[in-house]
Amino acid sequence: MKKHKDSAPKNHLLEISFQSKKDYQDPFSDVQFDAVFIDPYGKQLTVPGFWAGEHCWKIRYASSIIGTHKFTTQCSDPSNTQLHQAQGSVTVTNYTGENPLLKHGAATVASDKRHFTHGDGTPFFWLGDTWWMGLTNRLTWPESFKQLASDRQQKGFSVVQIVAGLYPDMAAFDDRGRSDSGFPWHANFSTINPAFFDEADERIFHLVSLGMTPCILGCWGYYLQWMGVEKMKWHWRYIMARWGALPVIWTAAGEQAMPWYLSENKQHDHAWLKQSWSEVITYIRSINTFNRMITTHPQRSARDSVNDPMLLDFEMQQTGHSSPTLSQAFKAKDAWLSGPTMPVVNGESRYEALAIKPPVQSKDTRQAFWAHMLSSGCAGHTYGANGIWQVNVEGCEFGKSPNGHNWGNTPWNKAMHLPAALHLSIAKKLLLTLPWYTLQPVIRQQKNPFKMRRWQRRLHLGITYVSQLMKKTQRPIASAISSDGSFSIHYTVHLKTVLIDTKDLNSLSSGFWFDPTSGEKIIVEIPTLKRAAPLKLKHPGYNSLHEKDWLLILDSPTTS
Repeated sequence: MKKHKDSAPKNHLLEISFQSKKDYQDPFSDVQFDAVFIDPYGKQLTVPGFWAGEHCWKIRYASSIIGTHKFTTQCSDPSNTQLHQAQGSVTVTNYTGENPLLKHGAATVASDKRHFTHGDGTPFFWLGDTWWMGLTNRLTWPESFKQLASDRQQKGFSVVQIVAGLYPDMAAFDDRGRSDSGFPWHANFSTINPAFFDEADERIFHLVSLGMTPCILGCWGYYLQWMGVEKMKWHWRYIMARWGALPVIWTAAGEQAMPWYLSENKQHDHAWLKQSWSEVITYIRSINTFNRMITTHPQRSARDSVNDPMLLDFEMQQTGHSSPTLSQAFKAKDAWLSGPTMPVVNGESRYEALAIKPPVQSKDTRQAFWAHMLSSGCAGHTYGANGIWQVNVEGCEFGKSPNGHNWGNTPWNKAMHLPAALHLSIAKKLLLTLPWYTLQPVIRQQKNPFKMRRWQRRLHLGITYVSQLMKKTQRPIASAISSDGSFSIHYTVHLKTVLIDTKDLNSLSSGFWFDPTSGEKIIVEIPTLKRAAPLKLKHPGYNSLHEKDWLLILDSPTTS
């Protein structure tokens, strides 16, 4: 047995290698290898190991508990003395750096079951970016990958959603999904390809080194139909053995219950995928040694994609690339009000510059962020840019999906500078000046036109539009208030005088308008009001991009 490292700071990955003298026809499937660790307090953890190629097996471990951790290996072939019953220990030391993932621990669900914290209780704000195909060779390592990662770190992104090699919008073993080391599996899913994961390690480890959490999707949902449940469990076991000791988030699959694009029996396939993925997620949870958060990426709702929502730690939504701002708010409120209680994250919203009709503009992406965030409790949101998610390269664009649609040819290095990413960076900076982790949506009783039949929705929205034209005031499209009533945030996309309900605020002494495109603040004078009387404030006019949306923060601790 050779120890690459026998000590590391807390929350930092330790890797231990083992060399087998015994040959196997298929080491990946012929051998199951684990290590049982006992921490300084006597707690026992079984950590999956993985075949690293040739005669090498590895165990990766991390802990927040300082001290000596002993281990004993277990191998499904007890005659292999190099892999079975090997004993050793590792030492976890104090961490003195500033990487938030190592200093505070991996993201987890907060005690209020509505937000996220690090392992030590420090609030964690999810600002995600979408790099579905970020492990392909179109995003070259190290130059391009590090360039994009650096830009996202500087903008304050804390999560990167990335697929472990079995990508969307293509069939298995499509050349567009190739890395320099090939694919994660060999032809016909015969066995795993460790070289692919060695290459992926460099990228996943780099994200962590920058303090960004990899949100790892095992594959796109329809691959389960090609691989089968048992092989998919092995796929996930390998991923978790590789990266589980890192501060990651597990997302079972992308658009989990969506059948293959050209399926001829989508209703049947959808039902089978929902049932079968529920079985796979049950397995994922059973080997989740390091208690990383688990969810799944849905067509609409993660809760609705599984047989039992309690399999998930938080709700992930996909709210529609063409869904208008008001619809984003309604979908968020539905998720907040649904059970079981858990944080809500929009995992796929309006991808900036997506080539649909009409194309998604920066204001659409920005408005979707604020409408959904304030209406879902402000746990987090994932941004997406057309050109980055599929990694377009100039002269080597991704091209068409199986259904024949081309989502657009913007190169990733141009998409990196699209304006809404900066607007969301500005949004996070604002929220971090506030106790955002106490926010909850303001729910008003109103009809949801997006649950009506099309003709009813058109009639309702038409009547509402005419009615609003006649009014001199307009309520915000989304609002959130702190749990103690000390401050509130309101988002408006109209130029009319804003009407605010104040009955849930403890007091009303100060506030400011906030331009979501520039970060400019305009202090507002609050008139003296009778208790619970509505507040009317004149809209500040167009923002820095000559668009209508503004935020209003009332009785904020930063201005009191």
